[in-house]
Amino acid sequence: MCKDCGCDGHHHHHHGDGMHAHTGADGKVYYHSHETSTREVPLEQAILAKNDNTAELNRAFLKGRGTRTFNLISSPGAGKTTLLIKTLEALKAAGIPTAVIVGDQYGEIDADRMRSTGVPVTQIQVHDSCHLTAQQISAVLETSVPAGTKILFIENVGNLVCPVAFDLGEDEKIALLSTPEGEEKPLKYPGLFTAAKLVLLTKMDIASALGWDKELCIRNVKTTNPQAEILEISSKDGSGFDAWIDYLKHSITQ
Repeated sequence: MCKDCGCDGHHHHHHGDGMHAHTGADGKVYYHSHETSTREVPLEQAILAKNDNTAELNRAFLKGRGTRTFNLISSPGAGKTTLLIKTLEALKAAGIPTAVIVGDQYGEIDADRMRSTGVPVTQIQVHDSCHLTAQQISAVLETSVPAGTKILFIENVGNLVCPVAFDLGEDEKIALLSTPEGEEKPLKYPGLFTAAKLVLLTKMDIASALGWDKELCIRNVKTTNPQAEILEISSKDGSGFDAWIDYLKHSITQ
């Protein structure tokens, strides 16, 4: 459970305005404020309506700048940052201006690693929350996305559940699934894989050593989302990278 919410084991979300909501044992959604008493409100109104309105404003801003936005979601350690470093380098070499917004609970370790590419990188520390919100993205958009930026990557907090529910104003959600995680993740966490247009199977360089079953994994992805595109990639040996970069280049010509 999140540090600020005592709803033991029930799904909940926190908001930058000092409010949070959770689903109680009775199946009802309760919305809490430190200043007011608990009240029951509809789930969409309580948790997502404000976020979704802001996400639409973010989307309009980014579209107005001609920026394509990708929201990268995965478990911690799936390889988002290493993938982005190599991707930023490749796109920079191709003359495609990019920017990154990265969410972590604490610190700027990943942001500092990506800044070594010379690309604008903005860190958002979410502290005890488990996902980025549209409001957090909105607060940094003006300074994080310079005019002329063609691609914005949002590296979300490592979590397969909560980030999926919060539209940030992106054009696409991209799911990363690393081979050490096994083949069953799409069936256990269908929300992410249903929402993702593209699934990147990462750390393919160690797949054989792990005894990872590629056919089973792809079958599980397709069972969850028959329309999902799937790319196999390794940031270590570079396999699959050309197809990934081609995917990104094609996205900004649509």
